Amino acid sequence: MKLAFRSLFLLLFGTTLAHAQISTFQHVVIIFQENRTPDNLFQGVCVPPFGTSASCSTTPNASQYNIQTSNWLNKHSPTGVIQPLPVPLGNTYDLAHSHRAFTKQCDVNAAGACKMDGSADVGCSGTCLTQPQFRFVDNSTGILNPYLKLATQYGFANFMFQTNQGPSFPAHQFIFGGTSAPSANNDRMGIFAAENMKITNTNAGCIADATNLVELIRPNPNPPPPGIENSAIYPCFEHQTIPDILPLRFSWRYYAPGVTPISPIWTAPNAISHICQSTGPGGACQGPEWLNNVDLTPAHVLSDISSCHLRSMSWVIPIGQNSDHAGNANGIGGPSWVASIVNAIGTNPACPNREIYWNNTAILITWDDWGGWYDHEQPTILPLPQGDYQYGFRVPLLVVSAYTPAAYVDNVRHDFGSILRFIEHNFGTREGQLTFADQRATTDLRPFFHLNQTPRPFVFVPAPLNAAFFLNDKRMPIDPDDY
Repeated sequence: MKLAFRSLFLLLFGTTLAHAQISTFQHVVIIFQENRTPDNLFQGVCVPPFGTSASCSTTPNASQYNIQTSNWLNKHSPTGVIQPLPVPLGNTYDLAHSHRAFTKQCDVNAAGACKMDGSADVGCSGTCLTQPQFRFVDNSTGILNPYLKLATQYGFANFMFQTNQGPSFPAHQFIFGGTSAPSANNDRMGIFAAENMKITNTNAGCIADATNLVELIRPNPNPPPPGIENSAIYPCFEHQTIPDILPLRFSWRYYAPGVTPISPIWTAPNAISHICQSTGPGGACQGPEWLNNVDLTPAHVLSDISSCHLRSMSWVIPIGQNSDHAGNANGIGGPSWVASIVNAIGTNPACPNREIYWNNTAILITWDDWGGWYDHEQPTILPLPQGDYQYGFRVPLLVVSAYTPAAYVDNVRHDFGSILRFIEHNFGTREGQLTFADQRATTDLRPFFHLNQTPRPFVFVPAPLNAAFFLNDKRMPIDPDDY
């Protein structure tokens, strides 16, 4: 009788019902690192112990990583290619990664597509090695092992591109609100904040000094060449962001470094007028949304996890020592920093309400821009009016959850708008509701998650530094980027 009942149950409900766990995530965490490309940072997935040369291909199948390990394009080389060389994660030089640097590195052809052979034309500051752009991170010490562990044990996107063709300030605007345009109408016209502030080492956004402007790019009516940068604006914008369209029952928090000056270009909410509610140029943000949801100590995300105060939606921006940004010989904490957040979520015990974070949290780890490093993959350039600034070069994307299969490699083209569409879908908001990059994107990351399967047990990610180190770190924070 029991056997007959079981057979009838399976016939009526199928085999997956018993394993169904969640329909959506209760928490989404975006960890936003700095200035790397897959070719620069993830060569280690192509060699033991994480992989072999067969694990990687520039024409990947469903399980191969799209990493190019040789023959990088260089129009100034006699052979037209150059062989990449290793460089430490904490190297001593920085590469130009402005919009102007993008156009040089892209080397647009008559059809408006990138030739991808102009990396040698990108500028370099600091103690620059020969062939500074044609370098990949040396992992002989295992410094990148936390990243490689996550890439090979969870999800990796072969075709993730930053949305904008430029540096940190606009990139952080796109990951928070889907655009770096001053207004919704500007976005529709293809007018974007294209660069960082004109004056460095000072306040940004709605608390910038009155004379500290940001350059705008607008479509070139006679393309190519790329768009026109011939005007600037005070960097205080007004349009909706992801927090504005989340249903009221969902909470959010933006963790960013409170360095001097307070809340610079990486703290995206400070450039949104209705969130910041500035006291005036050179002043401070005082709005209730700012005061309740912006935390200028990034390590507080770890204490919020351990105290069961993780918000529904979190953006996590590191201090410079943990950002992966080039040019800081001591800035090698990034892999451990990311691992500490993943491990905190994965090992946190059940909260008083019996919630287990690992079973209902999606962790998205990506990098804000390419940092001037070589990458072989050609971005898709949108039609005008947005096409003179969207899309930029490839950046890594790691997707971590209890419902992401091990070694899942995705071959769909994504950008920051894809992340925003996933957030919208997950929290029950119409995809594309902002009408910015989220509307222009065509993907939403859902294939990375198999929510009808039993959650995978968490496996600890070994790293040199742990959460206790970051919670007790007394070093003076430095900027995530040096502009």
